Amino acid sequence: MKVSELFYVFYGTNLELNHLKKNNDGINFVSRTSKNNGVSAIVEQIEEVKPLDAGLITVAGGGSVMSSFVQNKPFYSGRDIFYLKPIKEMTLQQKLFYCICLRENKYKFSFGRQANQTLKDLELPDKIPSWVNEISINEPMSKDSFHIKRIDLSERKWLKFRYDELFKIERGRGARKKDIIKNGKTPFITS
Repeated sequence: MKVSELFYVFYGTNLELNHLKKNNDGINFVSRTSKNNGVSAIVEQIEEVKPLDAGLITVAGGGSVMSSFVQNKPFYSGRDIFYLKPIKEMTLQQKLFYCICLRENKYKFSFGRQANQTLKDLELPDKIPSWVNEISINEPMSKDSFHIKRIDLSERKWLKFRYDELFKIERGRGARKKDIIKNGKTPFITS
């Protein structure tokens, strides 16, 4: 199913951060970054520009292309940011699932390509797996949420094994390094 069959696709507010005043009590400013839910600053509200609604999905059309997030507060956006509004009602879990699906398309836009023209035509799953709706995301996170249990490896009985019993091992084949064209398009992996 295409993005445009699941979401209305809009271009963001296209504001320039360097023309805005920062204000920690203001409005989130979403840019093309892949960090901090896409929020690169908090700025003063502009009277003549209505912030976009919380709950929309933002997608970077360039920069950290295909970085996709559900915005939890009203926001403004910089250039090359699209926002998606579900055609049918979606839960937060479902929106987060689609953010992951959108990010998985990043490889299509390597080498500086942007998603500006093709975002609406990208294919996404039309069915959401049942486990998506079973995930609880309403519990606040704490450092204990990520506690990893230490495993005492001395309690285990260790046995020898051969790699060729677990894997099919083959010698690499292909061109020699000296025969490679340096500005080609195919990655060359060596030992």
